[in-house]
Amino acid sequence: MQAFAARTGIDPPHDSDTRYLWTDAFAVCNFLTLARATSDPIYLAHAKNLIEQVHHVLGRHRRDDSRRGWISGLEEEDALRHPTCGGLRIGKPLNERQPDEPLDEQLEWERDGQYFHYLTKWMHALHRTALATSQEEYLIWALELALAAHRSFVHVSDQGEQRLYWKMSIDLSRPLVCSMGAMDSLDGFVVLCTIQGERPEVDSPEKAILLSAIEDMQTMCESAQWTTVDALGIGGLLCDAAGLVRLIARGTLAHTRILDKALFSAADSLHSFRSFNRLDSSPEHRLAFRELGLSIGLHTLRQMHDQIADNHRRFHQGKVLLSLLASLARHTPLIEQIEQFWLRPESQQSLTWTQHQDINAVMLATSLASSAYMANVET
Repeated sequence: MQAFAARTGIDPPHDSDTRYLWTDAFAVCNFLTLARATSDPIYLAHAKNLIEQVHHVLGRHRRDDSRRGWISGLEEEDALRHPTCGGLRIGKPLNERQPDEPLDEQLEWERDGQYFHYLTKWMHALHRTALATSQEEYLIWALELALAAHRSFVHVSDQGEQRLYWKMSIDLSRPLVCSMGAMDSLDGFVVLCTIQGERPEVDSPEKAILLSAIEDMQTMCESAQWTTVDALGIGGLLCDAAGLVRLIARGTLAHTRILDKALFSAADSLHSFRSFNRLDSSPEHRLAFRELGLSIGLHTLRQMHDQIADNHRRFHQGKVLLSLLASLARHTPLIEQIEQFWLRPESQQSLTWTQHQDINAVMLATSLASSAYMANVET
């Protein structure tokens, strides 16, 4: 993480027009974990400096864009107080597709815009920072980002169903990819419930909107299909399930079938993944950050088991879930297999590592810390 900080302009700080929201969300959580584990104030400073950089870079229009200023449209003074109310750019290398340009599915992966599931990762990072610092502004920024994302990404399909656009334009004025990310609604449900749980007694217009947003996410979760053979997707399912378990164990959320669905989907997905396991391939045929997403998710299994066992009365199907988690635990040897492979110097010399060095290194650090990205889990 120190190497990442030096490489990307966090320590020593320097002006940059490049940041990447997914990587930086994981990095903030890693720095918070290191701050707690070591009591070294430098890591909390890194987390706060990184948040400021992300807001100043990804909260503004690109340098190669004819537009200037904050993507929210606010003037400088107001924008500094509300840096997330217009969302945050992804940080892709190419500018977004213009309205008169046809969709090129391959090129779209390299184009900027806003992803809902990246915004939820940043909400989580802001929430964890609010807890670590006791500074409410971070929670306010998470809430404002949540409301902006809900307002812009949620729409009603031609079939009359609520859906989430997968990708929006930088200014959130138009969809760039209309399909829905498989787990976006689950990510949204977990993080919105987490934010709402911090101040449940507060009565405000924002709270009413947030509760409505949670209902929308819940509705979409009930009809979603989450079984996948993608390692990163399986890891995300487990992390979201861990977030739900924590909320239920604390009494913030009543037991929900969404948790049962997420865990059973993860079990089915892991079975399929193991049936054609490619973890014995050379690094040139593997993507570290996707595999590390799986190892991060697998790290949550023990935490979920303990929280359900200790608070079994809050879980309607506690025995069933404990049995399922025990079954899932047989996959935990994958954690060491994945981590040790990507720790090898020869693996880190491969093109698939060096081309994605920052996201790979940060997610490897997350997995090694074992709890940096678990929602509000403190080591």
